[in-house]
Amino acid sequence: MSLQLKDGAQLTKSPDLRDLFVQFLSIGAISFGGGIIAYERILLVEKRQWLSADEFMAYLAISQTMPGLNSVNMAVLAGDHLRGALGATIATLGLILPGSLFVLGIGLIYANTADHPSINWILGGIAAAATGLLAAITYKIGDTHWRHVQSLAIIVCTFVLMSILKLSLPYVILIMAPISIYLYRPGRSK
Repeated sequence: MSLQLKDGAQLTKSPDLRDLFVQFLSIGAISFGGGIIAYERILLVEKRQWLSADEFMAYLAISQTMPGLNSVNMAVLAGDHLRGALGATIATLGLILPGSLFVLGIGLIYANTADHPSINWILGGIAAAATGLLAAITYKIGDTHWRHVQSLAIIVCTFVLMSILKLSLPYVILIMAPISIYLYRPGRSK
């Protein structure tokens, strides 16, 4: 079943459970760190068109308020949206299975080779790749916000509060949420 959008694009709804599992399994197998959200967006919005860009952003916002990893929360929400509770379970299992097996295997290897100098180089490379993927998806998801002075000011202030002043996330939210809500309040003339 597919739905026609205003811009002519189609959203395909209700994938079969096997396809849902395989797609999230492939995301779990080829991504790591913050890059998982990027792959989930590519799968759900661009490749399979199971969600619209607005639905993805709404689910991402919800997943960030839930305890746990954003990517796993996104799998739960998207799977539930597409196929109910069973879809949520299938998507989540598909996403976490490869990483779980990988971490278990790497943990066993690391336990035997922790003193080897190349291990730190490998871990540094993995961290750099994850940072690059996270920066790319942040830029892509926020593409319309990079063009507005108010949005840029909020982004810069949040960065300064967290990265330079080293405030914890709850304090940053307490400072920036009221400002953001005020600036983007409903009914405000643009």
